[in-house]
Amino acid sequence: MGTVMQMAVPKINERRGHMKWSKMTKGEKTEAKWGLAFVTPTIIGLLTLNFYPIVKTIYMSFFKTGDFGRGNTFVGLQNYKNVITSGEFWGSLFNTVKYAIIEVPLSIAIALVLAVLLNRKMRFRSGYRTIFFLPMVAAPAAVAMVWKWLYNQQYGLLNQLFHTDVSWISDPKHAWIALGAVGVWSIIGYNMVLFLGGLQDIPRDYYEAAQIDGASELHQFFNITVPLVSPTTFFIVQTRIIAALQVFDLIYMMIDKTNAALKNTQSVVYVFYQYVFTYDNKGYGATMIVFLLIFIMLITVVLQKLDKKIVFYN
Repeated sequence: MGTVMQMAVPKINERRGHMKWSKMTKGEKTEAKWGLAFVTPTIIGLLTLNFYPIVKTIYMSFFKTGDFGRGNTFVGLQNYKNVITSGEFWGSLFNTVKYAIIEVPLSIAIALVLAVLLNRKMRFRSGYRTIFFLPMVAAPAAVAMVWKWLYNQQYGLLNQLFHTDVSWISDPKHAWIALGAVGVWSIIGYNMVLFLGGLQDIPRDYYEAAQIDGASELHQFFNITVPLVSPTTFFIVQTRIIAALQVFDLIYMMIDKTNAALKNTQSVVYVFYQYVFTYDNKGYGATMIVFLLIFIMLITVVLQKLDKKIVFYN
């Protein structure tokens, strides 16, 4: 009986979806109007805050800011040619990818382990969860100031603790690693909360059966937890890659313009900011963002193709 109902509901919904407005009852029309009214603010917000800026950015990429800021001059594909041949753009894209390679996998792996540990019954569990989530709600400026002090070569806490003399954020060799570590620290709590939600959907029967079969906790983690939480992992991977490729505030507040490591750490969005707000070359900056948008879209398409192959839906 339940199977018949499950098969019938989609067909009913399909017929309703194709139902013409004139054939709808008064109650169905009222329900449709209320539904449209509730989603209208969201639609307006998406059009205003998302779609319009995208269209405007693409439009601006075909122009050059006029002399002394007076109007814009149409230059066609010249900005695109300049960006493609720009070593600065490709260098900043490489820096952005390096940052993402550090932040995304490490933050996900650590957050998953923490979520598994804090999903158990223990004392002060809510307190631990709050502590790990606090960096997420802290202001980026405050986070940058604290870590900049920790990384200070002369008075920083890290060099004092390890009795070293390392230029954590001014040495081009490892400044990008130091920035990536801050990114991992600041996003772990957010990823952990998402994983906790995914862990709640895993039936306890699987773990009980594994314990009866003598499986260790490590085997349960890799053979039960990791596969069944893969939909959550896939969602976090996608959103974190997109966010990491748009990193700006951390670099802007921790790396000064006179810093020797700036060339090795500046992201695409950071270079975009400089061209738009410092050099007043909005067209060139917009073109860089268009290329970044295309790059993110390509990665998203690849991930969507891999969805069915790497994600286990129970």
